[in-house]
Amino acid sequence: MEITTKQIKQEVEKIIPEIIRIRQHLHAHPELSLAEFRTSEFIRSQLKSLDVDILPPFLKTDVIAILNADNGGKNVTLRADIDALPIQEQSNQIYCSKNNEMMHACGHDGHTAMLLGAAMILTNFKELVDGSVRFVFQPGEEIVAAGRDLVASGALEEPKPSAVLAMHGWPGYPVGAICSKSGNFMAAADFFKIKIVGKGGHGASPEKTIDPLLTASKIINSLYLIPTRKFNALDSVVISIGKIMGGSNANVIPDFVTMEGSVRYFGKEVGEKIPEYFENVIRSECNYSGAQYDLNYERPYIPTVNDERVVLQCREYVKDFIGEQSWVNVKNPVMSSEDFSYYIENNPGAMFFLGLGEGWPDLHTDSFDFNDKALKNGILFLVVSTLGLLKKNNRV
Repeated sequence: MEITTKQIKQEVEKIIPEIIRIRQHLHAHPELSLAEFRTSEFIRSQLKSLDVDILPPFLKTDVIAILNADNGGKNVTLRADIDALPIQEQSNQIYCSKNNEMMHACGHDGHTAMLLGAAMILTNFKELVDGSVRFVFQPGEEIVAAGRDLVASGALEEPKPSAVLAMHGWPGYPVGAICSKSGNFMAAADFFKIKIVGKGGHGASPEKTIDPLLTASKIINSLYLIPTRKFNALDSVVISIGKIMGGSNANVIPDFVTMEGSVRYFGKEVGEKIPEYFENVIRSECNYSGAQYDLNYERPYIPTVNDERVVLQCREYVKDFIGEQSWVNVKNPVMSSEDFSYYIENNPGAMFFLGLGEGWPDLHTDSFDFNDKALKNGILFLVVSTLGLLKKNNRV
């Protein structure tokens, strides 16, 4: 017995009101990375009504469930992230964030709701699912890259996936469009913190001080020259300073300044060279001014590299079952980063963008909200791709 496209679409239509309710509930109750205790409890409560095996947590706040756990066939793993960002939401929606300075500004509420929707549909057709499906609700995607730790803990080992899929809501594409490309898709991301320690004093006598603000400004200028002076333009390196703190008064030169920022790139060799360039720049400027420094440089996110075969097959599922117009070929990779990269570092798989609208507010802004009109196609994609990839004659 085969599941028809009409049956799947009818079942998805039935649950959309409930999925929207779930999405908006999650949006109203965001929690930050690795503190998603109520979120994970809510997800578990939703999964308990489904015929799946819910595993004990690997990282305290993760939720992993398996459909057809005893099936010895292939496995498709579907992943959604569940954490929010430390942003104060600016919205008049009745479901806007109820938690101060916490907001689902990256669409993880939508990702979670869609994965719950896919779990509902696939369990409804459990006997016709030719293999097993792992549903991963991952904490700590933002900044801490907990996906790395979840994969390292063995969460994907039993059974080992034949394919791993994830979706990310993405402004700038038509609502409900499924968008991807093979190869490099999202960049690696390094994060750094720099403390410049000088000698403070009166603003009227800078000659008696070692001004950390002046040193910091020179360091920033020199760091921003690294992409164009140390690398080929085609290497695509982006360095951004996102936070500077120092000083307390207009007429007082402070003792120290701190800075934080990120570095984005694709090439492994490029990433290996950057920390040394950072150290050289900071050391040189501090030696000149007489300041001291402390550099903390971390490399939590590796590039997201999509498997060509998985992308091509999922593209055909979209065109055949959702509609030719619903697929968009992404031309160029983006400089944003995702710890989903660790799921597909040693497993075939791919990340896909879900269009939220050409004029939709940007991710990581206080005005962002997931477009509920895109939820249907997101669930359809997860379901038809899973069923297709699990077929015995499928080469993945």
